[in-house]
Amino acid sequence: MSNEQTDKEFRVRADAFIHLANEQRKNANNDKVNASLLYASTRFTAFIVASAAEGVEEMKEDREEAVRYFTEKFREMLVENIDDYIGNYADYIQKFRKE
Repeated sequence: MSNEQTDKEFRVRADAFIHLANEQRKNANNDKVNASLLYASTRFTAFIVASAAEGVEEMKEDREEAVRYFTEKFREMLVENIDDYIGNYADYIQKFRKE
């Protein structure tokens, strides 16, 4: 599978989660939706870490490395997306305010 195809599938999955979060905004404020989305992401990530381990002891040994890795990835993605909003603020926020 090409990187282009992988990137497209990645974006489709991400957009599906964003769409769900935007639907949830109809019944809850942004902070509550964001908190739920963060919790779901961390819960799924914990599952990924657990499912990759042979047992509890291995999971305990890998805990700090997993936390470091996923925290670093979250930070990278957050910085990338904030920079994207800085570069496209007027377009993104204008669209948001029309909703």
